[in-house]
Amino acid sequence: TEAATEAAAAAATEAAAATTGDYADKKVGISIYKFDDNFMTLYRTELERYLTEDLGFKKENITIMDGKNDQAEQTNQIDNFINQGVDVLILNLVQSSSAPSVTDKCNEAGIPVVYINREPDAAEEQRWKDEGIKATYVGADARQSGTFQGEEIAELENHGDANGDGVVSYIMVQGDPENVDAQYRTEYSVKALTDAGVKVEELLKQRGDWDQAKGQQIVQDALTQFGDKIDVVFCNNDAMALGALAAIQAADRKVGEDIYIVGVDALTEAVQNVMEGKMTGTVFNDHISQAKTAADIACDFLNGKDVANVNMVDYVKVTNENAQQILDIVK
Repeated sequence: TEAATEAAAAAATEAAAATTGDYADKKVGISIYKFDDNFMTLYRTELERYLTEDLGFKKENITIMDGKNDQAEQTNQIDNFINQGVDVLILNLVQSSSAPSVTDKCNEAGIPVVYINREPDAAEEQRWKDEGIKATYVGADARQSGTFQGEEIAELENHGDANGDGVVSYIMVQGDPENVDAQYRTEYSVKALTDAGVKVEELLKQRGDWDQAKGQQIVQDALTQFGDKIDVVFCNNDAMALGALAAIQAADRKVGEDIYIVGVDALTEAVQNVMEGKMTGTVFNDHISQAKTAADIACDFLNGKDVANVNMVDYVKVTNENAQQILDIVK
């Protein structure tokens, strides 16, 4: 009968609500380390879209703050969220070293916290587990991204030795050296080359703070100093790689012929460059899967489920072969 069908449908809806929870009245506080970071802009856009369109949170109950790359500013935002009594926090810390004090504050207020993108240290993550604190980290293992960068060079026919002198001479454009992603990408990109039996030589390692203009300046100066000695430019992210590419082009060097360049993040422009042969490769830091995982785990907390203290999402290697598929995802 129609009534029975309706009753069954209503019961099914109710069951779905019980497992997924009804989030219409739940408040989410989100703070991003800074709004003018390309990657975190993609991430927060997807996070908000998924929370509202797929999970049923009300837009007015989601507050996203700009940490302005200032830990004191962000700490104020977190205090305000706690005072407003949000139900769950999703935090992209300015300084991951502030995680212990932030975690304690949230824990005292009974608010679960999902840290994203900037990973607190292993001891802090272990403490959440040992003390049963409702805190977790969702991210991608930066070691994997560095390894993928190195493999993209090692898998070239000449293993990255553009000038054929038997040694891959590289410059390393680092993000913020205090950031674990920068440390791991720097270390593991080179390790992947040496693990593949490639002889390497570091010509320069310089801090570019994830910034396109700084990346351009560093590579411009390096090209002036080292010229044709440079085989490979490793960049800890795509923003710096785009800057590096501008410097390489200005110096009349040809990517894929006499120099190679790799980044991480798979920004649209970078993936297009990989497709066109202007960049050797990048690594897709999958903001879509990370945003969904972060939101799903926030819901697990709201539903009183047990949550693992660390949740990793895989990176994806982006080369000329799959660049179009990745471009379709990121566009």
